[in-house]
Amino acid sequence: MAARSGNATAPGVPSDGSWPLRALVSTVYLVVCAAGLLGNLLVLILVKGARGRHAAVNVFICNLAVTDLCFALTLPFWAADTILDFSWPFGHTMCKAVLSVTVMNMYASVFFLTATSVARYRSVASAPRPKAGTRWSAWAAGALWAGAASATAPAAVFSTVRRVAGERLCLLGFPEGGTWLALYHLQKILLAFVVPLGVVCACNLLLLRLLRARALAGAKRLRRRARVTRSVTVAVLSFFLCWMPNQAVTLWGVLVKFNLLQWDHAYYMAHTYAHPLSVCLAHANSCLNPLLYCLLRPDFRCRLKEMFRKVASPAGAGGSPGPAAARDANAVGIPLDNLGHAESC
Repeated sequence: MAARSGNATAPGVPSDGSWPLRALVSTVYLVVCAAGLLGNLLVLILVKGARGRHAAVNVFICNLAVTDLCFALTLPFWAADTILDFSWPFGHTMCKAVLSVTVMNMYASVFFLTATSVARYRSVASAPRPKAGTRWSAWAAGALWAGAASATAPAAVFSTVRRVAGERLCLLGFPEGGTWLALYHLQKILLAFVVPLGVVCACNLLLLRLLRARALAGAKRLRRRARVTRSVTVAVLSFFLCWMPNQAVTLWGVLVKFNLLQWDHAYYMAHTYAHPLSVCLAHANSCLNPLLYCLLRPDFRCRLKEMFRKVASPAGAGGSPGPAAARDANAVGIPLDNLGHAESC
């Protein structure tokens, strides 16, 4: 049976896929759901009340946590769908709602990841005032949500439950011929991978060049600049490695639908076995985002340690934050321009 490639984000495993593979994918979905809920709720707690000249970065991080949280909430539905060999048990309305929310939050997550890189570079290069930074970032966040909603429109319109070979499948019911589906997947590749990756790489390269141009002297500052370089490299590589396999298989499918490549055994095997695993890897990005964009920040680490101290010592819960936490209250990103500040509590 052909792969259910009409579903843009749920795994496209054919119904003759092996049960162990479907069980593995379902388990990964549930693990990612639990980790994504915990990690992104923690991010929202840490971001709450954060102020300073880098408030614009925090606005995008907060929106990123919200969209990854919503994305995680859809995974139990796809886990149940997968373990039941893609026999959708939740009805037409839930199919349209869950598929639309999944696609929208996929776009929104990538958009806010990109915006975070732009805001992080802007906070170092131009040093905007806190109120001005928050104002432009709030408008930009609204525009990004609108863009994600627009990109999701085809999924919202064409998502449906169809009976295929006796099974009720939740998929994108584009008109026959494959052209619409190929164009939709091409849109996904461009808007959710190629363009964002180019912007993220450009911003981080400009950021590293700016740091080198400031010619920070001293072994201690050079070590901190090296840590920034490593953190930026990890952020770019994580985005690329999580999304590249899924986008590569999707591009392969687009070329097949446009008759630029032939449908053969290699494509069947890739779509049957590699595609579901690549989707798991892409979904795992929602768990990595809290670690990469928050827990690497010195001010967030200090708040997290302070939170654990309060939980471990209830008697001291009413105390004030430690001096290290206060000192790092305005540290940027991972860190960027405040390279002279302490980086640990």
